[in-house]
Amino acid sequence: MKHRHVTLVGILLVGIMLISGCVEGAAKSGDTVKVRYTGRLADDTIFDTSVGREPLEFTVGSGRLIPRFEQAVIGMKRGEPRTITILAEEAYGPHYQELVFVIGRDYLPGDLEPEIGSLLHVQLTVPNGPIITGIVLNVSETSVTIDANHRLAGRDLTFDIELVEIVEVAQ
Repeated sequence: MKHRHVTLVGILLVGIMLISGCVEGAAKSGDTVKVRYTGRLADDTIFDTSVGREPLEFTVGSGRLIPRFEQAVIGMKRGEPRTITILAEEAYGPHYQELVFVIGRDYLPGDLEPEIGSLLHVQLTVPNGPIITGIVLNVSETSVTIDANHRLAGRDLTFDIELVEIVEVAQ
């Protein structure tokens, strides 16, 4: 009889610990989590990482991140690593050639000196001119070539993810 009593007490303690959050389960949609990650391109170039920074905190399923990245965290447990590849179409979409364009330098503010590789964010100097944001691809005496696609458009992305913590469990 004593053995059965100890077993029931043990089961009750584990149940209380699970309810109180002392024992973490797997991450699920609605949980707020912290992850470490490194994002790589097909040639192993790292385009982003949380190494050396605070882990990324987000609510799974909130839509704040690339959906496949959020989905990859579902089912992970604390300390668990996972590697996923997200195809371009599910990440930042295809690279559209229509978003690469050439504008005359006379449409830019006079004090602006664009540099190749820099991010250009400027309102064109025409009545109600659009705001142009993109990477400068080429600069000549008379024109500037700008790519307004996201810098990762058309690229498959590989992420190494580690679940650091489930900060808040969804109710």
